[in-house]
Amino acid sequence: MNPAEMSTCVIIERTLAGSPAFRHIDERLYIVKQGSCFVMINVLPWGEDRAVVRCVAQLVKGVTLAPELARQLLELNGILRFGAFAFVPEEELILFAHSILGGPSLDEEELLATVRDVALVADEYDDRIARHFGGQTMQELLEESAMTRILERDPDGFEFKN
Repeated sequence: MNPAEMSTCVIIERTLAGSPAFRHIDERLYIVKQGSCFVMINVLPWGEDRAVVRCVAQLVKGVTLAPELARQLLELNGILRFGAFAFVPEEELILFAHSILGGPSLDEEELLATVRDVALVADEYDDRIARHFGGQTMQELLEESAMTRILERDPDGFEFKN
């Protein structure tokens, strides 16, 4: 990890550590939960001496990018303060993302504004997109995954103990 990445991680942890919605997942990877969405905060190298903070929220998975959906997302991209919607065709996944410059000059207010806006936009639009165009929100996928794990356990093997 270069010095800019290290200082970026220190600033992220110092700035967000007080929030109950914040989790440090791995080296250079953090998550903030907002409503039904999760914002992944990733610190990426930029050359040998700089860093970028990339905030990405996965909104809906399993959605076909119909022309009407594409048009609406592009129109939203044109009016949002910052950040943009994106589509990952291999996973049929709609994202919302924004990046800022990291390093020792990373501004805590800019970091908070970025995370907050990405989280609020994602939380606002995930349900709308899924309702009108299909697919599942990340919250639905997580709940489905958790329920599958619960149901896969052997209920006959469970015993209550005194």
